[in-house]
Amino acid sequence: MALAFNMAWKTTIPAYPQVQRIAWLYLKMSDSIWYVNIRLATNEDRDDIQRVHMRAFPEGENALVSKLAIELLSETTTPQTISLVAEAGGVVVGHVAFSPVKIDNDERFQGCILAPLGINPDYQRAGIGSMLVEYGMQKMSGMGVDMVFVYGDPEYYSRFGFSADAACQYATPYKLQYPFGWQAIALNEADVEGSSAVITCVNSLCDPELW
Repeated sequence: MALAFNMAWKTTIPAYPQVQRIAWLYLKMSDSIWYVNIRLATNEDRDDIQRVHMRAFPEGENALVSKLAIELLSETTTPQTISLVAEAGGVVVGHVAFSPVKIDNDERFQGCILAPLGINPDYQRAGIGSMLVEYGMQKMSGMGVDMVFVYGDPEYYSRFGFSADAACQYATPYKLQYPFGWQAIALNEADVEGSSAVITCVNSLCDPELW
């Protein structure tokens, strides 16, 4: 499917009802113009989110990532786990989740991990993934999060300011298959210097196959 993209997008920071639009863009695909809406995910989005990740990830990974996305949608955490979806023409085409993490040597530390992020392949390279990440990070900053972690492609996530150096003093709960993919970014000019620490994730991420 050959696509040509033109984008213009805007974000707002509203009060937080579950289905209120929180960001949008206009997306021109070939001869069609789509209105893309970013909103909070609900349990009613479970099947759509599963389909997004089943298509976005390769065979052998997609079932595991889809399972994670669905479990995070219903997991009760403190602070709250935030799941966002992107809709184009009323169809869910992207999803991202931010779930809280703790470290073993500082009860005041507020962190989160960005995982998973998936975009329907027909809508990739259109800025939708960037929009989900950037709005999610705005939301984390507003919630007082000190640091956001991610385990993914450094070439992609470095465009948002993530780096391996920022994550190097924070050990993951499981051995990483690809250590170079462990990255972080400090928010709110947080003072996160200190001794090495091990992060603790929500239950949905406590699966060594995800790492």
